[in-house]
Amino acid sequence: MIITGRIIKGIGGLYYVAEGENIYECSARGIFRKNNIVPTVGDFVKVKLLEGEKNKGSLEKILHRKNEMLRPRVSNIDTVIITFSAQDPSVNTDLLDRFLILSEYRGIEEAIICINKIELANEREIQYIKDIYSPIYKVILLSTYKNIGIDELKKAILNKVSVFAGPSGVGKSSIINSIIPGAAMRTGEISEKIKRGKHTTRQVELIKFCENTYICDSPGFTSLNLEFDADELSGCFREFLPYLNRCRFNDCRHIHEPDCAVKQRVGSDISQQRYDRFVCYYNELLQKNKTF
Repeated sequence: MIITGRIIKGIGGLYYVAEGENIYECSARGIFRKNNIVPTVGDFVKVKLLEGEKNKGSLEKILHRKNEMLRPRVSNIDTVIITFSAQDPSVNTDLLDRFLILSEYRGIEEAIICINKIELANEREIQYIKDIYSPIYKVILLSTYKNIGIDELKKAILNKVSVFAGPSGVGKSSIINSIIPGAAMRTGEISEKIKRGKHTTRQVELIKFCENTYICDSPGFTSLNLEFDADELSGCFREFLPYLNRCRFNDCRHIHEPDCAVKQRVGSDISQQRYDRFVCYYNELLQKNKTF
């Protein structure tokens, strides 16, 4: 018998596939390894159920992926929830922009910026973040300690597969615990010395919140490298998109060219801070591209 389900967890070469309320433990066929295909959490798959074995099967085929993230490695994501904390550690806008760029590059339909530990917030810093990002992305202010913003986040993720991403120590696992009390995500203490959390999340797993709704915790990161062609970068800045085809030159890089529609919107529809970050990343990618 063949069924279709979604991989929700992978451990030690075994994959756990959800189909309705059933979960099947599956091994992958050797052809996957031969063809260098790696089954990924979030994949829709065809599974052949094993006769005489309860809830066990063999992965037969991986269906089309609409997108895939590599850090964390997870596929078919609807929403990425980029999570930072207001303090301890505070928001790193360079890292935030790198997460946003990579989510756009990977074809994630929606990105939500969550600022946790809002009870510790410096109001001026939070307003600075909102001024830059709320015209482009949904920004949710959270406090798991005071139960602020949790209901808003629950509504935002309904009927979606959402992945939490962000640096260590910002409370991603605590947020998931607040959304799904039974998830029992393991949380870690903040290192007082380096003000970063220990890497308490060791594997990627989709956790069912309610019907058609899954959330995913992921390991924390402190740096993200951009590794693609420099000329692809402008398409990863969502606020640039309405103006990319309005420049005088078809191959406009939006840096030094005259009559650039993107540069003309800087200070109004495009914030100076985001444009400056674009120029910085463009030069970074240009140098990387020259080394290959």
